[in-house]
Amino acid sequence: MINDPAKSAGGLGEYAYRDPRTDRSIADVLRDIFANVQEMIRAEIRLARAEIREETGKTLISAQTMAVGGVLGLFALGFVLVAITQALATVMPNWAASLAMGVVLGLIGVALLMTGKKHLHVPTPNKTIDNVKENVEWMKNQTK
Repeated sequence: MINDPAKSAGGLGEYAYRDPRTDRSIADVLRDIFANVQEMIRAEIRLARAEIREETGKTLISAQTMAVGGVLGLFALGFVLVAITQALATVMPNWAASLAMGVVLGLIGVALLMTGKKHLHVPTPNKTIDNVKENVEWMKNQTK
């Protein structure tokens, strides 16, 4: 066996570090290829989990900041809307001023919801996808 520090660091395991000068049977070669493929799949799953966990953490911090800003903005907006409604009530009945404000706010709310939905982004594990493509190429080359 070859003494390689990478072997003890995890990764492909013992079957990837055999002495290349010894003759091996086809069964041994196939067993090693399948073991390599299994370990690569496990490594890709670990990478995808770590990548999604990292992206989710970033998204959660942004979401928390936005939530606090949103709550404060709602309070401010509430006071402004009350002031506008009271100003409208000086030129029309109270119920009509409240109805007008409700309709305008409903339209603005629908427009904001549609805009937010359009810009919603779901994170994808790009590094994992690239690694899987490389692994597929490697497997193709191993079978030749």
